[in-house]
Amino acid sequence: MASLTIHDKTGKQVGTCEVDPAELAPRINKQLLHDAVVMYQANQRIGSASTKSRSAVAGSTKKMYRQKGTGNARAGSRRSGIRRGGGHIFAKKPRDYSYRLPRKALQAATRMALAAKIRDDEVVLIDELSFEQPKTRDMVAILAALKCDGASLLVTTAEYDQNIYKSARNIAGVSVSPVAELNALCVLLPRKLLMTTAALDAFRKKAGRATKAEA
Repeated sequence: MASLTIHDKTGKQVGTCEVDPAELAPRINKQLLHDAVVMYQANQRIGSASTKSRSAVAGSTKKMYRQKGTGNARAGSRRSGIRRGGGHIFAKKPRDYSYRLPRKALQAATRMALAAKIRDDEVVLIDELSFEQPKTRDMVAILAALKCDGASLLVTTAEYDQNIYKSARNIAGVSVSPVAELNALCVLLPRKLLMTTAALDAFRKKAGRATKAEA
């Protein structure tokens, strides 16, 4: 059982929250986490690399010089991959690197990722986070008060909040994501997670439904 301290916007402790990592994920499967992270990273690859093979290079196909009697190695087309200006022997062509793991496996990986963050004491809780209008200066002050500045951070809210997103988007190393859009990669990538209590409750409720369905 992990006891997480709940802070307010000034960094003052206003309560505690008891969370059992096993409630989110009975066990943490490192291989599944690895597979999920590799999948998300592969899906981000553009795959637009392209080089010319010998058939795509401009140049004559005429034999450069006679086969025998010159003292040189035999040579055919000047498009050959071993000659300057020739085509690539194993030319790269645009390809799609994306693939998909089973949905339930990815959902389990997300729960395991957050459970691992809680176990490693890398989750910071805040009682409430909202802005009347986008204000990057106020967001920077809050992160400094919570000692979440200076490192990569994921701010997690219960639902999408445009003002929070716009307040944090220009801060280096800080990203914002609602609970519905969390995945194993975005949870594991930053050094710390800043979650509202509402976001944690929403995630626990979602995890509880998934655990019951698997049982």
